[in-house]
Amino acid sequence: MAVLQAPRPTALAAVSVFVPWGVPYYPIPGPRSRQIGARAMTYLRGDHAFPQLIRFALVGGSSNVAYVLLFFAMHGIGSLWANVAGSIVSTIIANELHRQLTFHASDRVGWFTAQIEGGGLALVGLGITTAGLAALDLWAPGIGGTMQAAAILAITAAVGGLRFVALRGWVF
Repeated sequence: MAVLQAPRPTALAAVSVFVPWGVPYYPIPGPRSRQIGARAMTYLRGDHAFPQLIRFALVGGSSNVAYVLLFFAMHGIGSLWANVAGSIVSTIIANELHRQLTFHASDRVGWFTAQIEGGGLALVGLGITTAGLAALDLWAPGIGGTMQAAAILAITAAVGGLRFVALRGWVF
């Protein structure tokens, strides 16, 4: 046995998995943790406001990823057109995912209605963030890029919260 080697056990337990240094690890959770996990998943799939907010944020994040991928893929035709295409496609994707996954409204609200009302809310949000940027440029013209990004992040978060409330109460 070398100096740096730890002694290994002579017999392996049938239900455990051993890591190289000989410490047992039991990857199979017990029945109690499975029960808690199942209850948590049932809650997160429900129609309460908090699970919907979590799903809303996940859908928003995934549609932002789709926007960035499409923007980079179409950047060759110009950043303005790539921005427009990315915004339209990611908004359509987000509205459909909100209709089916976030609010479980596919049986209550049709695709076209969800696109018109959700798209209208997205345009209102775009108008608010654009007005916020213009106001920031007017009131604080020498502000740095970091502060502008922080302000837009705060405005976008507020608009996202208002959009969640409007989609939850009005559209779906």
